[in-house]
Formats: sequence, C-alpha cells, structure tokens
Amino acid sequence: MEQLRKQSVLVIDDDSAVQISLALLLKQAGFEALTCTAPDQALGILAHRPLDLVLQDMNFSLQTSGEEGLALLCQIKELYPAMPVLLMTAWGSIALAVKGVKAGAANFFTKPWDNAQLVELIRATLELTAPRAPNRLSRSVLDGQFDFSAIVGEHPSLLKVLTTVGQVAKTRAPVLILGESGTGKELIADAIHKNSGRSGAVALKVNMGAITSSLFESEMFGHVRGAFTDAKTDRKGYVASAHGGTLFLDEIGELHRSDQVKLLRVLQDQHYQPVGASQPERADIRVVSATNRELAELVASGEFREDLFYRLNLITIRLAPLRERRSDIALLARHIIAQVAKDYGLEETTLTPQALEWLSAQSWPGNIRQLRQTLERTVLLVGERQLSQADLLYAEQKDDSSGSHRLGVDGMTLEQVERHMIEKAMEQHQGNISRVAKVLGLSRNALYRRLERHGLGVADQEPEA
Repeated sequence: MEQLRKQSVLVIDDDSAVQISLALLLKQAGFEALTCTAPDQALGILAHRPLDLVLQDMNFSLQTSGEEGLALLCQIKELYPAMPVLLMTAWGSIALAVKGVKAGAANFFTKPWDNAQLVELIRATLELTAPRAPNRLSRSVLDGQFDFSAIVGEHPSLLKVLTTVGQVAKTRAPVLILGESGTGKELIADAIHKNSGRSGAVALKVNMGAITSSLFESEMFGHVRGAFTDAKTDRKGYVASAHGGTLFLDEIGELHRSDQVKLLRVLQDQHYQPVGASQPERADIRVVSATNRELAELVASGEFREDLFYRLNLITIRLAPLRERRSDIALLARHIIAQVAKDYGLEETTLTPQALEWLSAQSWPGNIRQLRQTLERTVLLVGERQLSQADLLYAEQKDDSSGSHRLGVDGMTLEQVERHMIEKAMEQHQGNISRVAKVLGLSRNALYRRLERHGLGVADQEPEA
C-alpha cells in the first residue's frame, strides 16, 4: 500500500565516497536511497520512478563554478516543480547556495555534513513540502487546529507562513524568522511557542543587539558568586531561565562575531557553562531566532559564522512586508483601533470606508508597526468615534517625528487628493465658501459641485457677493 512505501531520496554526486556515505546514512534513517553520478543519469531516474527528495551536488567536473549544478537544478524544477531539492557543496559558497535557493532549491548544506543535522533537515524538508489538502490554507481550518489568535490576516502569503508554523511548532527544530522591521516576527515566534509541547513553560525573548560582548557570557549563561569582581551572588542566565521552554533570539544578525561561537556550542552540544562554574549544565531549550538582515549575505561578507547560520536556519520562515499583503490592511486597521480604544479606555472607534481605502493604498515602509503608530496617534489626537481619511492625514501632519515615513498623499488617487485639499481648506477657513473657493482657485458654484460630489455637506450656503 502507498502509505507503507518508504520515502525515496536520490543522491546526485560524482564522488563515490559521498554516494556511499549518504546512501548508508539515508538507509539507517529509514529512507530508500538511490545514487547516480551525472545530470543525465539523474534525469533518467526521475523520469522512470517516483521520488520524494533530491540531494544534489553543485559540481560535476573539475571546473567548480557551480553552473552545472544550477543548470541541473533548473531542469529538475522545470520538469518536476514540486520536487524538493537540497543542494550540497564542498566549498561552502554562500553566494552560490543562495543563487540555488532563489532558483528553487528548498535549502542547502555543505560537505562535510553533520549526520544528525542533515537527517533532521531532510525530514523537515519532506514534511514542509508534503502535498496538503486543498483547504489546508483556509484561515478557518488553521484556526481550528492551532492558536493563532494574536495574528491578523488572510493573505495567501500569511496563510502559508501559518501552515509552516503549525507544522514545525510541535518539533524541536530551530526556526529562523526573516522579514523587514515591523512585519510581526515576534508574533510568529510567540505562535511557534504557543502551539508547541513547551507552551506551558516560559518563552523568553532576548534582544541580541542590546547585549555587549563583554557581558555576553554572563547574560546568556549566568555566573557563580566570585566569578568576577561584581559577582556578589549566583545569577541565572537567559539559557537557564528558558530551561524547558523557548528562547527567542531577536535581532540575531546583530550578534558580535566573537560571541557567535559561544552560542554555537550551546546549539551543538545542548550544554553551557556559567562563568566561573566548574561543571557544564544541560540546556533544554528550543531556539527561535529572528532578524531583519539577510543572514546569508552576512555569512558571505564574513560577519556571521557559516556553521551558526546552518544551526539556526533548519527551518526558515520569511514574512512578507505589508505592501505585499494589502488585502490584510483593512483587517489589521480595524483590529488595531479596537485594541487601542480598549487599552486607553475609550469608546468604540471605527474607520470610514474612504479611510480604509486610503490606508490600503499606502506603502507602509515601517510595516505593521508604522500602521499601528499611525492609527494610535490618530485615535488619541482626533478623539472622534469614527475616523475619516482627513483625520488620518491631520494626525500625520501633526507628527514631526515621522521623517521619511510620512504618508502625505502617497498612494492617493487624484479624486482622493482633491477631497483631501477641499477638506483641509474648509477646516482652515472655518467653512467660509468664498475664502475656500479663492484659495483653491475655483468659482463658488464649482466648489459647491465638488462638495456635493465628495459628500461634504455645507450647513448654510452663502449668497453670491
């Protein structure tokens, strides 16, 4: 029966020693292993039997540019789009590996590999790429299976992220969350913890950019009394405080290179040693890390250790910026103003359709964080139970700190700009039609027509002068 079939993995490498080593490792892990030495042989095998995953070398000749490997990868993805491919290279070329991932590879690893880590990567890749039922990406279905109550949105890119979170949360696999500032990386980390077997234990957040190198070991691993001059008592570090739970390493890209090897030892050995202690202690933690920087590029430039990068990115989740999921902006806006009103003890506040339309048209370089700041400032400055587009722009103009993030009329249609200009002129001149018409360069009758078209009522129409 199909469900009893062993998952099969094809190893493509021109080195017989690599083939034998990987085939033995795969068989010991419960997989069926097939091997071949060249691209044409690989394509022949793929054409004649079902496979679940490909482990592919990047070079098949003395020339080590990797072009042969990339060409084979592109052929495989063109013929079998759903086939997951893991790339391997003996040179640890991050630029080449990133190029392969962009071409469709699921992930990459280097030779020599760590057996346990590679098996874990293979299992995670197969789990994440397994075919799902059509309704798998329904928000209602996901909410019925997992606790995503703190996350708002229904955009397909977000639903894919939530599906991945649901799949990996139950494991111990380290997760790396990538995304621009303000995209909600911390909420995703919280969701991973909430839906894991460690949900009853602590989820401890550490801002790696805020820890100085001189205090790194003491902060992370703790110290014993007398370890240094100011060590008056024993102190637990972050690792010990998160024992049995989840350790969220935020801004991991800011970690000083000299401290990266110290963190790597903990991830490799699951042990750490407090400063001044004579015996190591066990670290029972699940590590989730996040950064708004591209770690692969930091590895290529030498700022981030390659081996630590591999330890952190067994599962990588990439969050889309808000401008790429505009259909969620109205949902987020309603959620945020309801939350703000509740937090400040205010009456229920709503947004007009025009306000929601305007919000959805903005680029939001600061993402959800900027959207929240804009709405919170508007609620507090305007004080109305229903917020209009003009209210949002008024609050934005009142703010002197927004700098390059100022929204202004960016993203507005000509019709919206016209309405905005009329509203501001009416406000500035207290509804005096003659003055507003003069400022806008319109006749009084033309202004009245525009007021009517935009639904901007006037209590008393002045007689012609």
